[in-house]
Order: sequence, then C-alpha cells, then structure tokens
Amino acid sequence: MWTKIDAQISQVTGEKFQSQQRRSVGGGCINQGYAVSNGEITYFVKQNLASEVAMFEAEALGLKEMLATASIRVPKPLSWGEAGNSSYIVLEWLELGSSNSNSWEEMGRKLAAMHQASSSEGFGWKINNTIGSTPQINTWTSDWAEFYIKHRLGYQFQLARQRGGNFPQQEKLLAAIPELLAHQVQPSLVHGDLWGGNAGCTASGEPVIFDPATYFGDREVDIAMTELFGGFPAAFYKGYNEVFPLDAGYEQRKTLYNLYHILNHFNLFGGGYGSQANRMIDQILR
Repeated sequence: MWTKIDAQISQVTGEKFQSQQRRSVGGGCINQGYAVSNGEITYFVKQNLASEVAMFEAEALGLKEMLATASIRVPKPLSWGEAGNSSYIVLEWLELGSSNSNSWEEMGRKLAAMHQASSSEGFGWKINNTIGSTPQINTWTSDWAEFYIKHRLGYQFQLARQRGGNFPQQEKLLAAIPELLAHQVQPSLVHGDLWGGNAGCTASGEPVIFDPATYFGDREVDIAMTELFGGFPAAFYKGYNEVFPLDAGYEQRKTLYNLYHILNHFNLFGGGYGSQANRMIDQILR
C-alpha cells in the first residue's frame, strides 16, 4: 500500500516522495490515521477497507467544495484510491495547536462566510456520502422540509427499525416537520458533521475544520451540532452572528436538527441513544 501511496504523492506533487517515517495518529473511530513523512514534508493518510473507497472520494470532493469558497481553512486532499485490501486518502498535514477566544471568533466568522455559498440545484449534493460510516443520501430536492423528512430523519428511522429501535412518535414527528421547518431556507454549503472533534486551530492560530459530511442544507444544521456535545466557546457564536446572524426560531429548530445525529449514533453504537432520541422527539412535539 505504502509504495502506491508514495507513487501517487510523487505524481500529484511533481516531486519524488519516498516515505521514511510512518506513525499512527488519531483517525477517528472509523479509520486508521498515519502521519507519513520523508523527513522534510509530512502528509496525513487515512486508511480503511478497500470497500470504503467511495467514502474517501466523497470526503475529498467535499473538502474541495469547501476550499473553493475561499473562506475557512480545511486540509487539502491530494489523492485517494485503493491498494490491495485497503482504501486510503492523502491529505495536507496540518499541525494543530491551542486555541483562544480570538481564533474561535475568527472560526465563527469564516464558517459564516462558507455558509453564504449556495446552490441553484436546491438541497442535497452531487453524490451521496457518509455521516460517520452511515450512508448519507443527498438526492437534490427543491424543498428543505421534504429533503429533511426523506433523506435525513426518515432514512435514519428506517435504519433504526432494522436495529430494533422503537420510536412511538416517529410518524407524528415526520408529519409535523413541514410546520416546524416553515422558515425561509436558502441552500448553504454545510460541513455536515461539525462537532468539537472536527474543528480546531493550527499551530499558528488559524481556525480549521475537517472530516466533513458535506452537502447543501440549512446552515443551522452546522450551528446546532456545535451545541450537541458540549458546545463551542461563546466567541465562536459571537463571530458567526457578526457576519451571518441566525434567523428567529433557531432555538426551537436546533433539537430537531440534532435528532439526526442522535439517531445516527443509535444506528452506529446502540445503547442509550435510542432513549435520548425519544426524549428529543417528546421535546420537539410539546
């Protein structure tokens, strides 16, 4: 595998690359991650089974879409493919450092700038991708509520039933979504999986986001997820609202948007996420 990766890096960069050091680093709960260096330059390589190559292709295309907005820093994808029984993606290595209120405020401003990138095709994306290791369906849809019912919550509920999940108010919730999401929504390019583990700052203090589940949707889905697992610092929300203030009613919609991720966690990990999802559904329908 490494011989092919070295050859691909050499081809893409136009400079001979031969890895001399490979050390294991965090690749999330799905992939294996490596820092690969020739002694002068380092790349980040994520590796998985050969069957997962489409996941890496979608990640690369998502990062390229985000890069094209010239807004917030994301790692540049160099190459991806298969080698033997493995699939892989090669990314720019970003040395992460500590953050402060200034860097978080700047992250909010830059994410707001990215969210102003829109699509004339509606809600969705050019290909399907993954949220964690779960397929994420991105079929273009003109109506946001319809997209969210069919391709987000409805799909997760379908998977949850196969896992033995029991959500008594599922149909009532889905029927209520057109009214719950009746606000005016413009398609925004979203990260799609924006929790604290997928955001940080470089050693120079520049905000960076990574591991996207990209699509065009309501920008509030990103902001809602930043609040799901502990929340981002207050400076982030201050910076965001300076550039692109959130619409009225966000506080009521954020639980509905985060339900998608809790259902996905149930489908990935089981456990108490099913009970948490039912509590969220009860809260939304009150």
